[in-house]
Amino acid sequence: MANHPRGTDLLGRRRFLGLAAGAAAAAVAGPTLLTGCGTRADKTLTFWQFYAPVTQDDPTLLKQSKWFERLVEQWNDEHDVKVRLVFIQGTAYLNGTKLPTAFAAEDGPDIFLISPGDFLRYYNGGVLQDLTPHLSAEAQADYFPDTLTTRSVDGRIYALPMEVEPLAMFYSRPAWEKAGLSEGDIPKTWDDLLGVAEKLTTGQQSGLVLETVPGYYQNFTFYPWMWQAGGKVLNADQTRSTLDGDGVVRALTLWHDSVRTGVSPRTLPAGGDLIAGLTQGLAAMWHSGIWNVASFRDNEPDFDYGVFKAPVPEGGEYTTDLGGWAFVANARGRDPETAAEFCAYALGSMEDHTVKRVTDWCVGAKTDIAPRKSVLRLATERGGYKGEAMKAFKDDIFPGGRAEPRYPPVIYKAISDAIQATQLAGADPRQAAETARQAVDAYLETYEGPRML
Repeated sequence: MANHPRGTDLLGRRRFLGLAAGAAAAAVAGPTLLTGCGTRADKTLTFWQFYAPVTQDDPTLLKQSKWFERLVEQWNDEHDVKVRLVFIQGTAYLNGTKLPTAFAAEDGPDIFLISPGDFLRYYNGGVLQDLTPHLSAEAQADYFPDTLTTRSVDGRIYALPMEVEPLAMFYSRPAWEKAGLSEGDIPKTWDDLLGVAEKLTTGQQSGLVLETVPGYYQNFTFYPWMWQAGGKVLNADQTRSTLDGDGVVRALTLWHDSVRTGVSPRTLPAGGDLIAGLTQGLAAMWHSGIWNVASFRDNEPDFDYGVFKAPVPEGGEYTTDLGGWAFVANARGRDPETAAEFCAYALGSMEDHTVKRVTDWCVGAKTDIAPRKSVLRLATERGGYKGEAMKAFKDDIFPGGRAEPRYPPVIYKAISDAIQATQLAGADPRQAAETARQAVDAYLETYEGPRML
């Protein structure tokens, strides 16, 4: 595949329809072009994200907002072209229509955040600016390889990660003690997990919480279970789907059985707030990510909780999903080159201010694994991984993890539908997997784009 030094434009200039209420399937059904906002007299660059500026009582959210505000203030003090933060509410950004609709209306932001799960929507749509020219060879080598793999095409980098976010099991020690359980009862297999969850389940308390809300995040949390069972989405040459394989079916069955047996809820406790769920006795175990450590630190520092690696099925092998958000520049925005320069300035240079900034994010404003070697060294020197939970994530949970995969929207949706059908609608896991396979196979016949990883 040829390089696209001024942004990706694989698919011609057809308009991207976006995700619209009541028309999501049509919006993601085919490869169409995301358009940008074009050249405008106003050269102030907009940066859409779900962190800042906010006014909150939550100390964690305030720290994260201040981090973004300081970044933009520093940039604006040093550059003629200014950047303006635009806050988008979290659910509207993650699973809503705001971002794709803005691009469809030729009013997309100049800089924005994406996860690997949504990378191909925007790359194939032709709006991701090549960031490589703004990154030194030393800086590129400073990134851990897996952090750039799913954000690169043909050796060109189109997104810069600000973090690595492994998934694990969080558990309430008070709930375990009340159920007569101890550290020795931490489950190692899926059967053990369901057995322990049953002992922890009460009229008010869910023994095991797995994500129930459809979207990229639910898929992200499902992939480790699928991988541990040997499941794959595609065959090696990506000519057909393998979603009907035994590994995928086993993972779907686990999620199906957890709800069917009553140990997992059909809706998230505490409105999806893990901290409230565990501290208020509404949940005993919850599968989620490293970012929750910051919320415990800032909001419930005295609560006794622990983390452990997700159990594996009989004969399976441990892994977890390594997610994380990344900065990208709009190739069709007001000033793509300056937007790309901003991304490198913020996250991808070897300058002390950049290394310190990313460190401040990973073990200050938030709690994450650092995506860069220099940042990991500084974060470790600062004691960012000394605490029990962070040490477990760095030394036990993170090793063996896999980068969050990138799939186009149609493939993501087929997997999402299979999860929802089996988890909440009681569908047969094998039939749901077969339905997903058929949808993906039909899509692969006309897929044009880079390799799915």
